[in-house]
Amino acid sequence: MGQDSTKMTQRHAIGVFDSGVGGLTVVRALRAVLPGEDIIYLGDTARVPYGNKSPRTVEKYSLGCQQFLLERGVKLVLVACNTASANALPALAAASPVPVIGAVEPGAAAALAASRGRRIGVIGTLGTVRSSAYAKAIAAHDPSAKLVALACPLLVPLAEEGWTDDEVAALVARRYLAQLFAIDREIDTLVLGCTHYPLLRDVIARVVRELVTHDVTIVDSASAMAERAADFGLRTAANRRTEPGTLQCFATDISRLDELAPRFLGEPMTSFELVDL
Repeated sequence: MGQDSTKMTQRHAIGVFDSGVGGLTVVRALRAVLPGEDIIYLGDTARVPYGNKSPRTVEKYSLGCQQFLLERGVKLVLVACNTASANALPALAAASPVPVIGAVEPGAAAALAASRGRRIGVIGTLGTVRSSAYAKAIAAHDPSAKLVALACPLLVPLAEEGWTDDEVAALVARRYLAQLFAIDREIDTLVLGCTHYPLLRDVIARVVRELVTHDVTIVDSASAMAERAADFGLRTAANRRTEPGTLQCFATDISRLDELAPRFLGEPMTSFELVDL
């Protein structure tokens, strides 16, 4: 396993894993709020997507990904995959000697903080929605809040193809979001419960404005996770150097990564190292 948490220092990296490249949106947000931190990223691209797999399989794959990061001495693990967070977080936390931050709880907390009327919508993968993880997390904070969740699987390939702000993206987003707001037209906060969805944030916001007349706040779990990591860093072993931290990227399959990774990270990528879990 990883090193004992009492021995974690500012020199140790933050570990981030996802089922694919979508978690690079978390890395992107993390580098914005904690620019001095070294980051190790693992994308389980050979077995993506996790969203259509059983909870038991998701847990097994997630534990393997976390172990890979722990063996590299990370001081903190971010589970960038919403599906893994929804289905495997208790097992991941139990198996880790260092703190583990999932995507669901920070996203739920951010949604409640932003919501005026406690009417929250969540869009995500089938696995995330079926788990009811957001509903449970929000109810734990505020049982009076009302939540509607909808699986939007076609948004993932749109993000990966780079079709994020065109006619096709708008049509697909409108089809999904019309279903969501048909269930509850009073939703005032929308959670992007998948790491791919921040790439579609602009088109989603535009479609929402077409569908309802009131303001809807959009919360993405990637930014919420980064803020939670910053809170952790302020209390413990933050790396406060002035130069930018390093980024090491690993993947279980490297097909199309040179094309996809920069899209999610928002900057050029040097390379991914191929690994076998």
